[in-house]
Amino acid sequence: MAFTAKGDATRRPPVDPDVHASAAEERSHTRRGRPSRPNQAVVVALACGGAAGAVARYAVSLAMPATPGQFPWGTFTINVTGSFVLGFLLVLLLERFPRGRLARPVIGTGFLGAYTTFSTYMVDAVQLVHGGHPATAAAYVLGSLAAGLLAVWAGMAGARVVGSAERWLRDGER
Repeated sequence: MAFTAKGDATRRPPVDPDVHASAAEERSHTRRGRPSRPNQAVVVALACGGAAGAVARYAVSLAMPATPGQFPWGTFTINVTGSFVLGFLLVLLLERFPRGRLARPVIGTGFLGAYTTFSTYMVDAVQLVHGGHPATAAAYVLGSLAAGLLAVWAGMAGARVVGSAERWLRDGER
């Protein structure tokens, strides 16, 4: 269909949904025709949180070294505590402090992203299987999953309890 006739100047050509979606997505990542850049404060905060999380994970792995053929308690502890803190943090940030611009990148993505470790979790499981300990590997994989989910739930519930207690104390002072 040609759009050269005078009456067709306001009509738009049919839009391919895939092309339109990618163009809209591309436009959402640009400002005034220039590619958007991440905010430098967020990038620095993310890097600092990541560095601290990596150091914390390393410290826990030194305190709780993995023994071949044994349940990897260090990685298990790291992932479960990280899950708890993430659940607690998300409730606080989303429900109590939604405008905390740097808290999520620093603590959530940076610190906890570097602190918790899915890759080590999987390597530990594979090493247990290859070392002839499939039952320990299964207990580790399933136990980590169950404990991680329970820890996230407990962290979220704990943050809500803290928020309720804070409101109760504040209302009691009036």
